[in-house]
This record gives sequence, structure tokens and C-alpha cells, in this order.
Amino acid sequence: MAVDPQILQFHQRIAERFGALPAPEDAPAQRERFEAIAALSDRPDPDSVEASDLSLPLPGRTLDAIVFRPKHVTTPRMLVWFHGGGWVVGAPRTTHRMLAALLAQDTGCAVVSVDYRLAPEHPFPAPADDARDALAYLAEQRMSLGCDTAFLAVGGDSAGGHLAVQATQSVHTTVRPGLVNAQLLVYPVTTPAFGSESYNAFAQGPGLTRDEMRWYWEKFIGAEALTKSLAEQDGRIYLMAQPPKYTPPDTVVIVAAHDVLRDDGLQYADYLVQHGAQVITIEASGMTHGFARVQPDVERAREWMRRAAHAFVGMISEE
Repeated sequence: MAVDPQILQFHQRIAERFGALPAPEDAPAQRERFEAIAALSDRPDPDSVEASDLSLPLPGRTLDAIVFRPKHVTTPRMLVWFHGGGWVVGAPRTTHRMLAALLAQDTGCAVVSVDYRLAPEHPFPAPADDARDALAYLAEQRMSLGCDTAFLAVGGDSAGGHLAVQATQSVHTTVRPGLVNAQLLVYPVTTPAFGSESYNAFAQGPGLTRDEMRWYWEKFIGAEALTKSLAEQDGRIYLMAQPPKYTPPDTVVIVAAHDVLRDDGLQYADYLVQHGAQVITIEASGMTHGFARVQPDVERAREWMRRAAHAFVGMISEE
């Protein structure tokens, strides 16, 4: 199926506004451009959601977070969320605020969107360490935050999905097996490889190109690490490097049909099934990478995210 006309129009608007400008030369410039693009889809938080700031005091650093709480739920379940942006760009307060707020509305969960340290100033393993430690800390704070203490979910979009998965794997090993009950992953990054069918089909985008994804990986793990085979990669980098030590949590994976990362998500969904997890896989036809951030502008993007939220709610209702 062809790219959805509304999302194609959105990409055309981006090209018209920024296409004639010089390409960002470094990470700070890339962040500035990303913020400007995200501002085009900026909307107020839904009336049904209230937001509050939260500080996470972790060893040697303090991370900021925002708690998006559905007003109609007295004791919501907690969904810890890590934003996308190639481990280099993005922020809970600006570029990914709307996404997290809508998730709180659609799932009925208290979505805690965590602001982790970014590469290349803080390369691997810093973002991964932040995600792991934030997840472990928030698990302990469920009662004080008025959340259901018997349930914990984690999720993220794009690179945030990558951080969510490795954080789950880490806390199941270092804190307690089964601590995380469910995952919600939106077009997640799962492997530092660029030769899949989707990478070849959508190497030039729209939404995300192969060269852009390679640049993000390089800023995150370094050029030398990218030369290693998948068998040599750290399990926190290549998420399917080895069998999990414990059965993974039940997971909803939604991928965009027109996205270099489509096969990353599909391969990880297969990996989960092979190792005993219940998985719901959704391939969003007509969508490109980043569609979850443009829900106000693209009707079908909003429909697909509602569908993912509905699948997630159905899955966790069985917990």
C-alpha cells in the first residue's frame, strides 16, 4: 500500500520548510532541527490527562521525568516510557510530550516519560544505564506515586523502544525476574545492522533514511563498534544477541510499513515468541517512521496508535 497522503503531505511540508537550509552539522544542531520539526505538531495535553514533573535521584545523577496521569483512573497502572530520537535527540517536555500524553489517555496508565542522557556527549552505555536505573527506581516508587503496585510496564518509540527492551532485560537479571509485566514498543530499534529488506526498500525514507540511522548508531556506540559482527555485539546493543535468561514479558509491537526499522520490530517480535512471550504485532499500513509523533496531523496515524493502545489494554487486562 502507498504512503498515506496526509503523512506524505506532512513530510512535504518539512521538506519545503527545511529542505533549502544547510544540513545540521552536529548533534546540537540536529536537536535544534528536531525541536523545530516537532513544534509543527505541538498540541496542548488532553483535558483528560494531568501532568506533573518528577525528579529521579539515581546514583551520581538526577533524571527529570513527567508523569501523565489519566484523571478518571484512581489507581492507574504504571507505564515507564523512553522517548525516541536515535539516542541523540528528543525530550519528554517538547518533542515527545504529545505522544506520552495521548498514551496516558488511550491506555488509562500513568505514563512516566523519562529524560535520559543523550549521545554523543553521553554515549553507550550511559543512556542504557539511565533507562535501567530509572526503571528500577520507578518500580520502587509505584506506591508513593499512587500507582498499582502489582503491575509495571515499559515502552518506548524508536531508540526509546531499544532502551526499554534492554532495561527490561537488565532489571529481570539484576532486580527480579518478572518485574516488568508488559512492553509497548513503537517502531523499535533492535539491531545495529542495515541490510534488511526494509532497510533496502526504504533507504531514502521518507521519515528516516538508512544513512541517518547509521549516523545515530555511530553517535550512540561509536564507529568502531559498528564494524563488529552481530555475534560480537553487547546484548544491550543487539537485543537478540542471545536467548533471554528469563521469559520476556507480554508485548505489543507496532511497526510502520514504510520504515527502515520495520524489520527490526518484526524480527524482535519473532524473537519474543520463540522465547515464550505473548506478542501482538501490528504493521501500520501507509505509515512512515515517526508517525506516532504526528497524530494531530495524520488521521490514520491517530487510528493506528489507538489500535496499539487498545491491544495493549486488552493484553494487560489479562494480567
